[in-house]
Amino acid sequence: MIDSIHVLQHVPFEGPAALGRWADSRGVGLKGCRLFDDASPPDPAGVGGLIVLGGPMGVHDQEAYPWLRQEKAFIRGVLERRAPVLGICLGAQLIADVMGAPVTRLTHPEIGWHPVHFSPPARSHRLFRDFPETLEVMHWHGDTFECPAGMTAVGHSEACANQGFFDPGGRVLALQCHLEWDAEQATRLADAAADELASDSPYVQSRADILRADAPFAQGNEWMFRLMDRFFGQ
Repeated sequence: MIDSIHVLQHVPFEGPAALGRWADSRGVGLKGCRLFDDASPPDPAGVGGLIVLGGPMGVHDQEAYPWLRQEKAFIRGVLERRAPVLGICLGAQLIADVMGAPVTRLTHPEIGWHPVHFSPPARSHRLFRDFPETLEVMHWHGDTFECPAGMTAVGHSEACANQGFFDPGGRVLALQCHLEWDAEQATRLADAAADELASDSPYVQSRADILRADAPFAQGNEWMFRLMDRFFGQ
């Protein structure tokens, strides 16, 4: 198992959530880099593993968020070193952008609980080998990406054709959805981005639906733990 993982955080209201509990239970140190506080990423040469979290900005918003340029250069440097890199939501989009794949707006934003259908190639790979064909998971995004060259598609949802991708060699994993979120994290987003819930998109749910009593956060966390063990434990 890897000893420590660097974590890029884009906003104060979206943190590692269940990833922190996974790290604590496995004795793995998480080294946070709070980009919104003007923190600079470290030298890629000293990074043994990387997690890039989500956020409300887009990969093309470099005028509003100048640190995105530095972040992309850092991600590229870690990828070139072949250290394991996990990207979630915006993090997945940043990896796609750095790898040369288009990142564009979704036809309809996707927020709330929607099923992801995992691709046969994903389910035959060791990372997803015991995943079900379909899993209800949390989403909160308005952008999407194409699968970069050489990567394998994770799956799709009704609103989003690409729900992630991975390197068959096991060094890159990008997830558009949020298996790592818990109710506390979803509440923070519902508070901080309440205006996004007013969308007329058919794929945007209400706050009540997102935070319903039987919402399957724990199920998503369980699958995320398996992915983390396989991805960072290799």
